[in-house]
Amino acid sequence: MASKSAGSAGLLDELQTVLIHGTIARRVETLRRVTDLFVNSTVDYSDEQITLFDDVFNCLILHIESSAKALLARRLAPVPKAPPQIIRVLAFDDLIEVAAPVLSQSERLGDDALIENVRSKSQAHLLAISTRRVLSAAVTDALIERGNDDVVKSTVNNPGAEFSELGFTRLVERAEGDDDITTCVGMRPSIPRHHYLKLIAQASATVRARLAAAHPQQASDVSAVVSEAARRARSAPEAIGRETTIAHGLVRSLYEDGRLDEQEVASFAEARKFDETNAAIACLANVSIAIAEKMMVESETEGVLILAKVGGLSWATVKTIIDMRRELTQVDVTDIDAAKQTYERLRQSTAQQVLRFHRTQQTATAGGG
Repeated sequence: MASKSAGSAGLLDELQTVLIHGTIARRVETLRRVTDLFVNSTVDYSDEQITLFDDVFNCLILHIESSAKALLARRLAPVPKAPPQIIRVLAFDDLIEVAAPVLSQSERLGDDALIENVRSKSQAHLLAISTRRVLSAAVTDALIERGNDDVVKSTVNNPGAEFSELGFTRLVERAEGDDDITTCVGMRPSIPRHHYLKLIAQASATVRARLAAAHPQQASDVSAVVSEAARRARSAPEAIGRETTIAHGLVRSLYEDGRLDEQEVASFAEARKFDETNAAIACLANVSIAIAEKMMVESETEGVLILAKVGGLSWATVKTIIDMRRELTQVDVTDIDAAKQTYERLRQSTAQQVLRFHRTQQTATAGGG
């Protein structure tokens, strides 16, 4: 170890001369030797020593060829305690051959640096970031906002990526009319149920329009086929994730214990818990969760009003449910005052008749499938 330390000191002593008088070739050779010393050494460098290496690297890469920078990036990228400043310099290099290794691998790049890079660099830089082993929701938000389709698909296909509520909302918006993105987003195990349903409904509309344009004489048949595909996708067991199953079980338990009342429904809706709200309103209206889901998602407000009236909910709670639905599914209500008047005029007996029709329709469809 003593000889290694002496060698290190000797090498560092050369730097002053190289930086002042050295040719580019001499700089590159010295850079290689300094990199070897840092990467291959078993020494656990202190923060002060890492800062020294940082200064050396930043001085040596001035006026050297891009190929030498790219090699440095590839060698430093997997090192957990790589000098942070040189990592940042390499990450923000315009040449993707230099930036990509550290953007995709280096643990020295925090969320702030990654987001800054996303907002200022090329789509190739964004694509490199999208492949990192772990991506926080803050970074994926930025990637979805600015990235092209390739970046978005790469981000969604990354199993180590996390997504915020806003991120999923934007993904569903980006997926409209794009079968590849729709498939990627729909395959995410963590996609919240309400976003999954919006994705399915949206994809169905896209397919309907495309097939109807190609076969106008079969437009009505196409519409029926697409509706059935959407129904099967909603009711498929694999489409229901673990979190949704737990939420449904919790609500069912409350209902069976006699503890599910309007206050609980309002609390679920205020907390923007779609699965719990949907299951609760299904219990109170005495319909299946699948029927409630379809009515909650596929109509503007009619389905919500009918379910709520049968369940005996007040307008205040209905308004909370409509607000939740608008925020989570991006389905806007054109006239909330008109909806209120409709709800107040709606008789419970009429709502029950409509609900019986939905039950009969689902039974007939299920029998025919």
